[in-house]
Amino acid sequence: MGTVAAIGARADVTGLALAGVEVRVAEDAEAVRRAWRSLPGTVTLVVLTRAAAGALGRRRRRPRRIGR
Repeated sequence: MGTVAAIGARADVTGLALAGVEVRVAEDAEAVRRAWRSLPGTVTLVVLTRAAAGALGRRRRRPRRIGR
């Protein structure tokens, strides 16, 4: 069974440590990218704050409307 990690600003992710999540504090885009690259292979789920996801270029896309 793998581990869970969270990447984001300190105020947004520190509470997750209470649930056993491996917290990676990253306050700016470069720190987010460094934290992402340094994740060990044992991590199977990563929780990203909205800002961290944006720094990695992962954005939520709106569903496409097909037809009308």
